[in-house]
Amino acid sequence: MNFKKIVPVLFMVLSISMALPATASNDLPATVPTETPAATARLQAIMTRLTEIRDMDRSNLTTSERKDLKKEVKSMQKEVNEGHRRGVFLSVGAIIIIILLLIILL
Repeated sequence: MNFKKIVPVLFMVLSISMALPATASNDLPATVPTETPAATARLQAIMTRLTEIRDMDRSNLTTSERKDLKKEVKSMQKEVNEGHRRGVFLSVGAIIIIILLLIILL
């Protein structure tokens, strides 16, 4: 093997060996996100309203009323989904780009 092939391999091994011990020790306790009583009450109100909409007879509604109900349901579902999103999500492509940038810069 020539020197040009050994250097990148050694660099990867070195960087992985430094990263593994840092991630292996997790001294921080796992925290469970708790919801506030106001958020719980709002979630319960949304679920009650969605149940009411689902159980109602929509056959006698006009098209504008149906559109309004549809918009209301979408907005409530969006609000519920936003409440459950916590943290940062990275795609596989973003992770690969970050790793490549770290390799190039370091």
